[in-house]
Amino acid sequence: MSQEIIHIYLMPGMAAGPNIFEYIDLPEDRFQLHFLEWMLPLNDESISNYALRMTKHIKHENPVLLGVSFGGVLVQEINKHISVRKLIIVSSVKTKFELPKKMQLARVTGAYKIVPTQLASKIDVFEKYAFGKVLVKRLELYKKYLSVNDPKYLSWAIKEMVCWDQEAHESDIIHIHGDKDPVFPIQYISNCITIPDGVHIMIINKYRWFNANLPRIILAE
Repeated sequence: MSQEIIHIYLMPGMAAGPNIFEYIDLPEDRFQLHFLEWMLPLNDESISNYALRMTKHIKHENPVLLGVSFGGVLVQEINKHISVRKLIIVSSVKTKFELPKKMQLARVTGAYKIVPTQLASKIDVFEKYAFGKVLVKRLELYKKYLSVNDPKYLSWAIKEMVCWDQEAHESDIIHIHGDKDPVFPIQYISNCITIPDGVHIMIINKYRWFNANLPRIILAE
């Protein structure tokens, strides 16, 4: 008798494309991966309505949802519209109380409104002025993985991330977080699976851990 195939929908982080999951490789006899992509938001669209629109791209009942960073916020919002088998977030937050102080301050002051998002579409300009191997390598990573650079999307995403208002989370959510994450520092995070030396992009550079452990996490009752 063949085993049930578990469908896993993967949501990348802010401005990132599905290729951040390029190294995720799970047994094909048990799991099938599906890659969600960011859409342009409608005018003044709430994250709840955006999540509802995203459900149209989820073609299987009771899937596993896995989201990275802001994608982790979005899969939590999607979960409010559909039933899921497992809800997994990586390098993300479960409530507004896990946001770092600087993001909470940006929300209060409205500083998030003045981020020059239009510069994100001009990464080639920055590349011309990059000095040093570290900066050049970082720009290469940005070009490869941060493919969604529409200013309207970026302004919307920054606002929805900083102003996310969730105060309580699903009790059975699985939160995987690195102890060296500079975006969402571990000291603000509770009830998570902690990855030693994991940074914000650990879905890329700690992929071996995910490939080894995600099957067990997903199949656990």
